[in-house]
This record gives sequence, structure tokens and C-alpha cells, in this order.
Amino acid sequence: MKLIKTALLAATIALAVPSATPALAQDYPLKPGEYVQMNGIYVKDGGDLKYAEWLATEWKRFQEYAKSQGWISDYGIYANVNPREGEPNIYLVVQFASIPDAAEQERRDKAFDEWSRTTVAEQVAASGNRAEYRTVLSSMLLQEYMPR
Repeated sequence: MKLIKTALLAATIALAVPSATPALAQDYPLKPGEYVQMNGIYVKDGGDLKYAEWLATEWKRFQEYAKSQGWISDYGIYANVNPREGEPNIYLVVQFASIPDAAEQERRDKAFDEWSRTTVAEQVAASGNRAEYRTVLSSMLLQEYMPR
């Protein structure tokens, strides 16, 4: 969850810089759509089953909660079938319509903490425990653009 919070903060900063002036926006052939947060994960040899079990239980439970709250619209797990040296072999993807402001993010954090019945310290410790079999290699925030 903390990785998502960090990514949302970075996205908020990126949104402060406009990508097109209003006059150009009317003539621009693409329109903005939803955001996609993509995290590249490297699962160490022998860690596949343990990580898959966590993804299929806890991670899915977290995403389903976020989806039920309307915070995200979809999520998925993608395997890099032919990873090159140093590339992630799993991508975790979360799709959402907009980036919350600071007050909304605090409200969501509190709601998540209450729902999960865990403290921030417990969440950080659990994430650190997964480091024995996985490493986060990358994080990207993308925004979909569609033809008008």
C-alpha cells in the first residue's frame, strides 16, 4: 500500500505540469483517459510459489477492497514470459480514473488501515518480509490516451 501511496504522490507532482495549452487541447487528436500504475517485480529463484500465494490472497484482497471503494477500476498480474537479464519477471498493474488530493489520500489511508486492521509499522514489516523472495525493480505511472 505504501508503494501505491508513493506512486500517487509522484503522479500528483507530474500533473502540476500541463501537457498541452488549452488552445492546443481543443485541436489535439488524443484525449486523456485513466491512469495505470505498473510495478516491475523480480521474483528470486525458489520464491515463485510463495509470492504467487501472497498475490492470490493478500494482494488480491487489498485490490478488491480498493475496487469496492471506487479507488481503482481494475488490477492485474502480468508475467514477463521472456525476461532479459535484470528485467522484472512479474508486473503488478492497477488502473484508476484520477489521482486523489492530499486530504482524500489521508482519508483513504485511514480507511485502509481500519479495514485491514494493521498499523503502518505492520504493513512496512510485512513488505520487508517479502524482500526475502522478491525485489521491486521499477515503478511507472502511465496515463492512457485515446483518439478523440
